[in-house]
Amino acid sequence: MRLVQTGDQQAYTRLLDRHLDRVHGYIFRMTNNRADAEDIAQETFLRVWHRARTFKPGRVRFTTWLHRIAHNLCVDAFRKRRDTVETEIDAMADGAPAADELSAAEERRRAVHAGIASLPERQRSALVLCQLQGRSNREAAEIIGVSVHALESLIARARRTLKTRLQSHMNLEGV
Repeated sequence: MRLVQTGDQQAYTRLLDRHLDRVHGYIFRMTNNRADAEDIAQETFLRVWHRARTFKPGRVRFTTWLHRIAHNLCVDAFRKRRDTVETEIDAMADGAPAADELSAAEERRRAVHAGIASLPERQRSALVLCQLQGRSNREAAEIIGVSVHALESLIARARRTLKTRLQSHMNLEGV
């Protein structure tokens, strides 16, 4: 990152190669949309390049700083697309093939993805960072900009909400 801060494009390319897949995975889990994930990942790394000088080594880990940029861009996208996301979730439910056309595992996978996508943005962020990305509570709290205690509360609420929604879904589907 120090080389990137000096404008070294080769160092930036190495940094991009090293971190793009993980950041893209995080963004995809947050947006549940491949096109949006690609756009936000691209914008994330553009900001890394343009704001490299603002990174302070020793104050925060690079991966935390990087994910904070991605997280903030996801939040911005959620705010712009809040109504669209709700419409897409409804369309998934309405346009989904009949349960007998899908395997039970595929049906559960879709229900989990839809359930995660429907969580409030901060709960979704906390759940994705800790449970799916394997981040520590401390690092996830830094990325989201909350205390560790608040993060733990967000995760607990996300799990309860997701559990309730999945139970309701499974009861409706007869699974």
